[in-house]
Amino acid sequence: MASELTYALITPYSLLKSRTGGILGRLLSLTNLEFIGATMFAPSDAFVDKYCLTIEEQNIKPAWKKVMINYVNSNFRKENKFGITNRTVLLLFKGSNAIVKMKDDVIGPITSFQGHTIRGSFGDYVESSNGTTEYFEPAVITSADPITNNKQLELFAEYLPGDGGVLEDVIQYSEGARPETTLVILKPFEEQSPLPGNIIDMFSRAGLYIVGIKLLRMSIAQAEEFYGPLIDIFREKLKPKPEKIAEKLKDCFKSLFTFEVPGDILSGQAEQLSEQLKNINAMHEFNKIIQYMTGLDPEKTDAAGKRMPGTTRCLALLYQGPDAISKIRNILGPTDSKKGEPGKVRRIYGEDIMKNAAHASDSTENAERERKIIGLWDNSGPCELKGLIENYLQKI
Repeated sequence: MASELTYALITPYSLLKSRTGGILGRLLSLTNLEFIGATMFAPSDAFVDKYCLTIEEQNIKPAWKKVMINYVNSNFRKENKFGITNRTVLLLFKGSNAIVKMKDDVIGPITSFQGHTIRGSFGDYVESSNGTTEYFEPAVITSADPITNNKQLELFAEYLPGDGGVLEDVIQYSEGARPETTLVILKPFEEQSPLPGNIIDMFSRAGLYIVGIKLLRMSIAQAEEFYGPLIDIFREKLKPKPEKIAEKLKDCFKSLFTFEVPGDILSGQAEQLSEQLKNINAMHEFNKIIQYMTGLDPEKTDAAGKRMPGTTRCLALLYQGPDAISKIRNILGPTDSKKGEPGKVRRIYGEDIMKNAAHASDSTENAERERKIIGLWDNSGPCELKGLIENYLQKI
C-alpha cells in the first residue's frame, strides 16, 4: 500500500489542561507511522468555516457530524466559549495505511471510553438518556477518510503561513506581568519512543504556555553554530593537566631508556603538550556533540553536506510565561544528569553530560540566538509543513 500523509490536531482545551505531553507520547508510541512535522496553529475564522464544510461532506452519522461541527465552531475560533486561546498543535505522520491507523488504532472513535486510545484517556463524550450530546471533548482531531484527509491537508497548506508557526503574541497576561520565551530542545529520540511526550508532561509543571514547536533535523552547520560557544569552555575545562601528562611521559620513557629522564625535562614538555593538546581535545569533544545531535560525522562531511538536515530527530519547543527560563531549567536539572536531584528531567531520562535528555536556554539573549539558528524565531521564513503537504498532494 502506498504511503499516506495524515495529521493529528491537539485541541485548545487539551493544551489548556496540559495534556499535550501525554497525547504526544501516545501518538508517537502507539503506531509505526513516521513523525515528520510539527507546528503551532491558531485557526482563523476563515479556516474554521472551510474546515467545517469538509466535515459536512463526510460520510458519517449525522449526529456525530453535528457534534463535531458544533465542537470545532465553538472551540477553534479566536472568540470561543471558554475564552481561551485557540492554540492547537498540528502534527504530521506518514506511512502505510496512515489514515486508518491514526483514526482507529491511536486516536479512537469520538465515543471511546477505552483507555488504550487517546480519546479513551483524554477525551469525553457524554450522552443523555434521550440521545442528545451533553458534553464532548475529542482531545485530538484527525480526518475521517482519505478524501476528507486530503481536503483538510490542503486547507492546512493554505492557511499555515498566516495561522501557524510561532505564536508569541496570542497569550493575554495580567497587567504588570513580564513574560519571557525560552527554547527547549528534546535531544535525539528513537522512532515510536514516548520520551518527548513524557518530558513535555514534566515541563507542564511549570505552568507555562507552549507557543512554538518544531520537529528538528539539525544540520552540522546549525549544530556547529549552536554549540560554538562551548569550544572556548572546553579548551580550559578539558585542558590536560601537566602533572598527569608528566606521569604518562615518565612511564613511557621507562620502557625506552635505561636511565631516568630528569623531572625538569618532563615538566617542561608536559606544560607545552598541555597547551598544544587543549585545542585538539576541545575539538574532539565538540565534534562528539555535533555527531550526537545530527547523526553525522563532521570530520567526514564536506561543506555541502554540512548544510543538509541531519539523520537524527529532535523536538524544539518554545515555552512562554513569567520567569520561563528559570522555571524550565529548574525542572530540567543540572547538565550532568548524575548530579541532579530526584524528579528532575535529566536525572530521570539523561545518560551522561552529553546525552542528558534536553537542552534549555540559560538567558533571554541565548534564547534569541539559538532560536534564530534553528529557525524558530519568527514566521518570516518558508513554511516547512506547507511544503511537506503540497509535495505529498502533488504526487497522489
